[in-house]
Amino acid sequence: MTIAIDCRMIASSGIGVYLRGILPFFIKSDHFLLLLGNYEQLKTYEQNSNVTIISYDVKPFSLKEYFFFPLKLKNKLKKADLFFSPFFNVPPLSIPVFTVIHDIIFPDMPELTSKPGLAVRMFFLRRAYRKSKKIFTVSEFSKSRIEFHLGTAKPVIVTHSAIQVEFLEYRKKLSNVKKKETIIFIGNIKKHKGLNCLLDAFCLARNEGIPHKLVIVGSQENFRTSDNAFSQKINSLGDKAIAFTGFISDEKLMEHLAEASLLVQPSLYEGFCLPPLEAMVLGTGTLISDIPVLKEIYEGYPVTFFRAGDSADLKEKMVELLKLTSVPFILPEHLSIKYTFSKTASVILQNLKSY
Repeated sequence: MTIAIDCRMIASSGIGVYLRGILPFFIKSDHFLLLLGNYEQLKTYEQNSNVTIISYDVKPFSLKEYFFFPLKLKNKLKKADLFFSPFFNVPPLSIPVFTVIHDIIFPDMPELTSKPGLAVRMFFLRRAYRKSKKIFTVSEFSKSRIEFHLGTAKPVIVTHSAIQVEFLEYRKKLSNVKKKETIIFIGNIKKHKGLNCLLDAFCLARNEGIPHKLVIVGSQENFRTSDNAFSQKINSLGDKAIAFTGFISDEKLMEHLAEASLLVQPSLYEGFCLPPLEAMVLGTGTLISDIPVLKEIYEGYPVTFFRAGDSADLKEKMVELLKLTSVPFILPEHLSIKYTFSKTASVILQNLKSY
C-alpha cells in the first residue's frame, strides 16, 4: 500500500510531535510513503527506500491550496492508495482521506475567536469530517466532543499522543538531578491554558514566602497582550520572580523540566496535554487542573489535581507540593502500557489497512 502523508506541520509543537512520533513506525512498516512538505525538514527520511518526498510548501488551510492546487501534484498523489493528514486540513484530492482531529476547542470555547473565525474553523472541521473515511483523535474526551459537534456517522478512533523517545533517552542520563527552586509552565497566553489563574496563585504563594521562580517556556514577546491586567501581573512580579526562556530546543526544555521543582498545568481545555507526561518521566512533580480530559489521561498516575480556574486551591496545592523533598519517579515500563507512539502508529496502520 502507498500512503501519502501531509508533513507540512512536522516542525510545529503539538501536531509536529504527534507526526514525528508516528513516522518512524510508518517507515518500518511494509508500506510505501509519499511525504508531502518542506524538503529541508523531511530530507532525513529520504534515506529510507520506501520513502519519497514531494516538495510542497503552501500553507495549510490557505485559499491558494483549495483553489489553485497544482495539477502535477494532484497527479503524483493519485499514485497513493490513500491520504493521511495529521490535522483537519484536507487538500482537494480524489483518493480516500483519513484525518486526525486533535481537539475541537473553538466550538466548545467560542470566546477564543471571532464569529467569522469560528465560522471558518467550523467550515474546515465539517469539510474534514465529510471527506474523511475515518477520523483519529487523541482522547476519549476529544472523541465525545467531535461526535457532539460533527455527528456520529463516521468512525472516530482514539489514538493517544505519547511520550517522545528523546525524553526516555534523556531520562537514562539523569542521576541525582539537583532540583532548582523553579516552577515551570509550558503553554501560551490563550485563555484555555489558564496562565491567568497560575499568576494569581503564584502571587498568593509568593506572599506566603515561597522563594521559587516561575519559569514560563516561551518568548515574552509571544506573551504580549492587550489585556492590561495580565501585563500588570507580570510586571508587578518582576524578573526576579518570573523568567521567560525564549525559544528553546527540546534538549533545553528537558533540562528545565528535569531541574524544576514542579510543573503546573492550569489548563481549562485540552485535547490530550503532553507536559505532565514529560514531567513525570523526568521525575518532576506535576500539578494539573481537574478538567475531564486530564482526569481521563492522568488519573492513577503520580499527579496532583486542583480545581480548574480556582487560584486559591491552586496556591494551596502548589505550596503543599513545594514542601516535599521528592516525587515518585514513574517507570518508563509503566508508560509503555498506554502512551507510546508505537502503539498509536499500530492502531492507525491497522485502520488504514482494513479500509
